[in-house]
Amino acid sequence: MMQIPKSMGKPADAIRVVLLGIAVGLVGSAVAQDTGDSAAHAGLSAYRPAIPGIEGLVTTAHPLASAAGASVLAQGGNAADAAVAVAATLNVVEPQSSGIGGNGYAVFFDNKTKQVYSLAMHAAAPLAVKPEQLTAEQLDHGPLASMPPGMIGGLIELLDKHGRLSLQQVLAPAIAYAEQGHPANHSLVASIGRQKAQIEKIPSTAKVFLPDGAVPEVGAMFRQPQYAATLRKLVEVEERALAVGASRSAALKAAYDRFYKGDIAKEIAAFFRREGGLISLEDLAAYKPRWGPALHTTYRGYDVYANGDASRGGIEVLMQLNLIEAFDLRGMGYQSADALHLIAESIKLAKSDVYRYVADPAFVQVPWQGLLSKEYAAQRRALISPHGAMAYPQPGRPDKAELALAGRDNLRGKRWPEVNRSDPDTTSFSIVDRFGNALVCTPTVGGGFGAGVVAGRTGLLLNNGMRLGSISPYPGNVNALEPGKVPLLNNSPIVVLKDGQLVLAIGTPGGESIGQTQFQGILNVLEFDLDIQRAIEAPRLRLDAQPNFYKPGALIEIAMESRFPAATLSALEAKGHTLKMLDQYTPGVGGMQGIAVDQAHGTMSAGADPRRAGYAIGW
Repeated sequence: MMQIPKSMGKPADAIRVVLLGIAVGLVGSAVAQDTGDSAAHAGLSAYRPAIPGIEGLVTTAHPLASAAGASVLAQGGNAADAAVAVAATLNVVEPQSSGIGGNGYAVFFDNKTKQVYSLAMHAAAPLAVKPEQLTAEQLDHGPLASMPPGMIGGLIELLDKHGRLSLQQVLAPAIAYAEQGHPANHSLVASIGRQKAQIEKIPSTAKVFLPDGAVPEVGAMFRQPQYAATLRKLVEVEERALAVGASRSAALKAAYDRFYKGDIAKEIAAFFRREGGLISLEDLAAYKPRWGPALHTTYRGYDVYANGDASRGGIEVLMQLNLIEAFDLRGMGYQSADALHLIAESIKLAKSDVYRYVADPAFVQVPWQGLLSKEYAAQRRALISPHGAMAYPQPGRPDKAELALAGRDNLRGKRWPEVNRSDPDTTSFSIVDRFGNALVCTPTVGGGFGAGVVAGRTGLLLNNGMRLGSISPYPGNVNALEPGKVPLLNNSPIVVLKDGQLVLAIGTPGGESIGQTQFQGILNVLEFDLDIQRAIEAPRLRLDAQPNFYKPGALIEIAMESRFPAATLSALEAKGHTLKMLDQYTPGVGGMQGIAVDQAHGTMSAGADPRRAGYAIGW
């Protein structure tokens, strides 16, 4: 076992231990992309190679975040330790998409116990929210849009329950990058440019993202010293507790309490009180991350696990797999018009139920068992014709549906605009460690740059968790906005096992497309035997609904990346689908990161999505 250094200091020190793994990945990329030997290209169907790993793998939306996670694995940490390092670093290098001031979901496979755990790191709407007094614009941007941060509490809880290292060790890379800076990439600069008008409205936000009053240039060093100071406060209280003999768990609890009940919480609450927002000390103190059993279904002998709680993405993926399981997709052919048609029809059926029945389980009796029943899937599958596209259907009646809807249809309240903007600005990462544990996490700040609000001197960008899209526009719906209620996220990290052994750990951002993208990625691996990089790079489709997926009869368009063959597109149109074309590779269908295990040989490899700045590292 490697000795774990007391501190990692500069970013260069933090990643030195994984330079060999990075070099191997870069050499593989060079061989795949730059050789002049035409024979070497025979059979290549992806821009990048799948990245092998022996001791561990980390794949994230940014190379520096992957390096941070891999460095923690190389020091003896496990997947939970590396996850905290990755999430905290993504807050620095990809702040437009996620951060510890946001929310998220994770699934964790404990190889020792063979159990899969679901962790909800998702806070509730403030107790003071009065939906009838808010406009749609106020729910999208500004102090009224924010809910308490859920991610940081969930990360500390994850570290406590399943990690091995200290906060000091796992937060060191993020602190170093935030203090010393990192080169701003094109994605970050372009996102700041798009959101500049919103960022300028809040001085504390402008101070972070518009240094010197201007959008940073690509390649300029970008720093977040206030964020680093907040992380250091968590480390300081942990170290003080350990110095007086506290247990590791008690020291982590002290750090948690400093954030949600101590001086950090007071700074956040004071900022929102001053700016006319809703988050209070009571809201912050009331938040708790939520462990629970993962949702589960089987697919052709595989065990597939996802989050429940207030995530609609996980249940959607599992229901889609149940629906399509009875069809011979392999016989139809990879990305044939017949297979793509069935994928689209399964998405419609699952979404119609999910948008009717799924909401915060503390407020609604969600019929999980009924929705995941194989018998219910067979009943709904009967609505699929192999020859023609169905209209967006009415929801079905799974077991206990009446209990889920009890009293809801008579509720009165504010009706919001039915059409809302898509929110693809989320992130996802997957990790497998030397112990065989796997973790997939999908964090978000909501829409791009969340609420556009940095809370005072904390450096923390807050989420817009109450935005339309996370809440229903219809007052009688189970997901209508209410005080203390957790709005739905679509985040859908997935773990797949076979006979208790890991097969796949996969997740993606993408807003409304998350569950759809996950569905296609899983089928690419389990049905069509694609390696993980090919499965991720493969062209995707996305169903869009006008006005939204809450409304039966909504008009459905299939947005398709332009790499699908023309004959396939014509065949789909002949089945009655309305198509619209996207770029060859578009972030609008996600930015997937995944790790797959070769069942024949027991080896593992990772893939990262070229649609964004994804990067996988193995060692």
